[in-house]
Amino acid sequence: MHVNDLFNLSGKVAIVTGGGRGLGKQIAIGFAEAGANIVLCSRNVEACEEVKKELEDIGVQSMAVKCDVTNPIDVQHVVDETKRVFGRIDILVNNSGASWGAPAEEMPLEAWNKVINVNVNGTFIMSQSVGKLMLEQKEGKIINIASVAGLQGTDPRYMDAIGYSTSKAAVINFTKDLAVKWGPRGIHVNAIAPGFFPTKMSKGILSHAGEAILDGTPLNRFGTEDDLKGAALFLAASASDFVTGAVIVVDGGSSSV
Repeated sequence: MHVNDLFNLSGKVAIVTGGGRGLGKQIAIGFAEAGANIVLCSRNVEACEEVKKELEDIGVQSMAVKCDVTNPIDVQHVVDETKRVFGRIDILVNNSGASWGAPAEEMPLEAWNKVINVNVNGTFIMSQSVGKLMLEQKEGKIINIASVAGLQGTDPRYMDAIGYSTSKAAVINFTKDLAVKWGPRGIHVNAIAPGFFPTKMSKGILSHAGEAILDGTPLNRFGTEDDLKGAALFLAASASDFVTGAVIVVDGGSSSV
């Protein structure tokens, strides 16, 4: 297979949760540029509609569907609509996420539960619903968006969000375990662990600790609107057909310090 074909997504169908902004939007655009048809889903369907227009300008088909990933009925609706319109699902990106900053001794249980519900339960519910169709197809690629915060402890002077870090560590192990369980049945399950990208979720941290974070990042910059495209495309495309249970770290080297 020619190397260009290894990264070609023409005719593929991808669902990207939280695809209306930030990292989800970046990944959706990258997939569309590689030829995939895209289904964007989020509680903020208006943002997904805006991205949908951008994707259609690229020349692919796109849908925007309202969805709370913690609600199995919403999730199944996304799966059913995608199957109705496109007939299949080749790629799932579990990108929807939540966070809450507070010292561990002051973290409200309600906030802890919200973060775990979205980041862990949402990833499970979406993977289970989409996975049933992928298992029927005997093929599919699931990409979970974790975080470098799930790989190690974080200095509370710039990031004090134990629920978020715990949830992303859970996503990493979920990825590895599901890869073992579904690999023999044709499903690849991998994760990306981004470092700091300027997004709505990270702006609070970057506003007060941006310089300290850069000091601990060997490449001395934050992620850009293009830095996640390549890793996501690799995991979605045929180029990664012998890769499963892996975690690709995209953090400018910060986790190596």
